[in-house]
Amino acid sequence: MTVSAHRGAVLHFLRDPGDGRDAAAYEHHPDGLLVIEDGLIAACGPAAALLASLPADVPVTEHPDALLMPGFVDSHVHYPQTEVIGSSGRQLLDWLQDYVFPAEARFGDAAHARAVADACIDELLRNGTTTALVFGTVHRESVDAFFAAAAERRLRMICGKVLMDRNCPDDLRDSAASGNRDSRALIERWHGHERLHYAITPRFAATSSAAQLQAAGQLAAAYPDTFIHSHVAENHAEIAWVRELYPDARSYLDVYERHGLLRERAIYAHCIHFDAADRQRMAASGAAAAFCPTSNLFLGSGLFDLDASDAFGMRYALATDVGGGTSFGMLQTMLAAYQIAQLQDQRLHPLRAFYLATLGGARILGLDERIGHFGIGREADFVVLDLAATPLLERRCRTARTLAEQLMLLMTLGDDRVVRETFILGQPAKSRLPR
Repeated sequence: MTVSAHRGAVLHFLRDPGDGRDAAAYEHHPDGLLVIEDGLIAACGPAAALLASLPADVPVTEHPDALLMPGFVDSHVHYPQTEVIGSSGRQLLDWLQDYVFPAEARFGDAAHARAVADACIDELLRNGTTTALVFGTVHRESVDAFFAAAAERRLRMICGKVLMDRNCPDDLRDSAASGNRDSRALIERWHGHERLHYAITPRFAATSSAAQLQAAGQLAAAYPDTFIHSHVAENHAEIAWVRELYPDARSYLDVYERHGLLRERAIYAHCIHFDAADRQRMAASGAAAAFCPTSNLFLGSGLFDLDASDAFGMRYALATDVGGGTSFGMLQTMLAAYQIAQLQDQRLHPLRAFYLATLGGARILGLDERIGHFGIGREADFVVLDLAATPLLERRCRTARTLAEQLMLLMTLGDDRVVRETFILGQPAKSRLPR
């Protein structure tokens, strides 16, 4: 049995804090202690009380001027787009043609796929993200490479092979039959292996035939504990295109529901241009939205409506959406989400922003019994956030009067320099990465 302890300010969430007035929604210990036993949380609480009962031979790591939190959860990211992040000048459909599809065509090369997987995962860890829901490409090699890289680092990760049998370049096209066959083989190989999960991944309704979506729905029914991962209602031109391709569907979301792809563990990126019926169906089905603020701003797609989503009980969490998104960092993502709320005369409280990046993400993925907070028996994936990472941040944090003010400073002034260290199952993961 291996036991260790970490001392510093500690914060984790028990439920959605909403507007921040629900003090019982989170636990904050200004001088706290995390006790870890064999990679799992053994205790979390005030340092004074826990240190008194800790055996003398247990090592205690001190983290001064730092906040310990569960690792961030990114609910939607494209690892093959690591090398097109920051490519500008187009909205969604042209951007896919100009940048994304040419980049993804290279992922049949296993060596290239592995190199980009390593780079992507290292960037996630550098930014404090310990779990992500990840798009591969149409190539089986892309998923094998990502899962192999994640397994070596002992990460809890979700990935899937893209399904795309029409309206795409020939070198990125599968078929309903081959996509189903490859997905089954990858599920059997990787789903449930160590800390890995598989996501059935039609790119979006415009690039899958009805036959392919139907096969994907049948696959989801055959493997009910897998994830479903796709896009919906991101861009007006995309929505019009889907309407032409599926004229009998009530809405873009309805296309997926008709094919058995709307259920718990189904995560749809964007969900910007929804009507009331769409939000109601999402909430009733147990599916959830990945809110991708930096991508939505960068590609000019639109503004996610937090208040309308909340009014219907629709679940959502934060996502970077690299490479449409402009950062691997969840801190920058929180800031963009806050700004999107402001543009609509809405408010995203900083406590809620950090909830959406931790326990909120774990909850929409159905993984909150394993990750996302510091309950006893949960996996010890956590980050150490440096409150003095930059001179300006240090100066401003000294004047912060409340926890909410401190969190607001982290998400407005912070970047990857704030993430002092990332721990996976109680072991350091980020310290090996160059600054």
